[in-house]
Amino acid sequence: MINYPNRKQNQNIVTKIKSHSYRGANLEDDLNQTNQYYLDLNKANIHKKPTPIMVVKVDYPSRNKAKIVEAYYKVPSTTDYNGVYRSKAIDFEAKETNSQTALPLKNIHPHQLEHMRNVEYHGGISFIIIRFVYYNETYLLYFKDLDLFMKSNDRKSVPYAWIKENAYLIPFSLTPPIHYLKVLDETLFKGEFK
Repeated sequence: MINYPNRKQNQNIVTKIKSHSYRGANLEDDLNQTNQYYLDLNKANIHKKPTPIMVVKVDYPSRNKAKIVEAYYKVPSTTDYNGVYRSKAIDFEAKETNSQTALPLKNIHPHQLEHMRNVEYHGGISFIIIRFVYYNETYLLYFKDLDLFMKSNDRKSVPYAWIKENAYLIPFSLTPPIHYLKVLDETLFKGEFK
């Protein structure tokens, strides 16, 4: 329970944190902090994409207290993050799973896969950052590798063992928490920019 300055108590905070809608919030927070770090140091310009919504109903109790009471997603979102690094378009999705054995493919929507395929086709870099909460491990999996896996398997999930073998572990650090540009430098750019 949290007491606010107006002495109102909010008991919903703990419930919301444990709810389904807050899955992935830790990974998202770490990525947002990482991207801000990259921006502050002028290393890359990568941002979280806002999800477009259509506001249907707004409650106006007074002019300065407008509140959205009903809204819907306008169109399916593409991927979570996009931007530019080393003159290349960067586009990626972030997924967090509590599973100990696999990343369920149902967590990655067909329109997101098609979007990442198009980014790759046009010369951009597309990948998924996956956090296995149970192991406290975060991986970068290039879309091209995921695409090959899906084309050669009928599985409904990507096994944890396969990800460990085919993706790149991103060690946790304080600044930045998820240093995924280091993985890009070591695997794609291979020391071109030192």
